[in-house]
Amino acid sequence: MTYCVGLKIDRGLVFMSDTRTNAGVDSISIFRKMYTWEEPGERVLVMLAAGNLATTQAVVSLLDERSKAPAERSPSILQTPSMYQTARLVGNTVKEVIASSAPTGQNADAFGASFILGGQIKGTEPRLFLIYPEGNFIETSEDTPFFQIGETKYGKPILVRAYEPTMTFAETAKLLMVSFDSTVKSNLSVGLPLDFLYYERDSYKVGYRKRIGHDDPYYREISDGWSDALKSAFKRLPDFQE
Repeated sequence: MTYCVGLKIDRGLVFMSDTRTNAGVDSISIFRKMYTWEEPGERVLVMLAAGNLATTQAVVSLLDERSKAPAERSPSILQTPSMYQTARLVGNTVKEVIASSAPTGQNADAFGASFILGGQIKGTEPRLFLIYPEGNFIETSEDTPFFQIGETKYGKPILVRAYEPTMTFAETAKLLMVSFDSTVKSNLSVGLPLDFLYYERDSYKVGYRKRIGHDDPYYREISDGWSDALKSAFKRLPDFQE
């Protein structure tokens, strides 16, 4: 299992993913689940992956390989004219990988993977998509300004309650850390380190990127502070009256 979030604000796009991959309580590994493609001044693409590890790595490897031989494989992920076309390309690649991994008669669900794709191509707006294992996808809207994949239920309440489109990147970092801390504390299949990245609208370059480990002082402050704040808020609520 994993946990990844892509969030759209007025200032741009924000992404966070964990790095834990497990096949049981005695088989835990760390794998990166955040991938980027960048043509400074022209486009920035960020993708988060959850699901079957072999499938996600195959999808990323194919997209990467085909971007390095564009004359033979056009359009590549670095040549698509819009984010919509980029999402279609990723969706088709997901279908291709899953179809090749699951021969006829074999259950394709075991090879499933979901992706969050966001970014901006020059001349267009920043956009954020959720791509399903079937290859189809949806886009964020005013009513749904963020996407989650993986273990979503523990970290969603804070996103729903605290998100504002006018947030700064610093505020979204705090919001996502609380969301991830709640998930890490509730599910052993999600764990640190976390990868964090934000993209500023119309910059056409990755704005900030950081890996957050167990010893990160800000993460520890957020984790401890959120626990204390919840306890304090609970105590201030009125007691039940019989």
